[in-house]
Amino acid sequence: MNHKDLDVWKKGMDLVELIYTLTSKLPTEERYGLIAQMRLAAVSIPSNIAEGAARKSNKEFLQFISVALGSIAEIETIYLIALRLNYVEKDQKVFDLLADEKHLLLGFRNHIKKHLTTNF
Repeated sequence: MNHKDLDVWKKGMDLVELIYTLTSKLPTEERYGLIAQMRLAAVSIPSNIAEGAARKSNKEFLQFISVALGSIAEIETIYLIALRLNYVEKDQKVFDLLADEKHLLLGFRNHIKKHLTTNF
């Protein structure tokens, strides 16, 4: 399986672009705080999908999907913090893309669970 063919990976890459654009607007004093944390979490999503796809078993793949799901929650939390601190304006695009990626990850996780005894 080539991870680059997966919609969940492609949407994760879209999220990385959006987060890099968003974080470029944050105060420079947040370079090692919110900016770094949010970018790391965003990059983690397609990276974990890619790494999971390269593993030998679906069980291993599930672990990487779970990490990607955790990164979605992390990005959402950091974004809400940035909103509370008035660093950014509310952008529905961010919430929509996070929701779309979470939905794809959950669906993909369910698909993998159904096929747990087989390899991709």
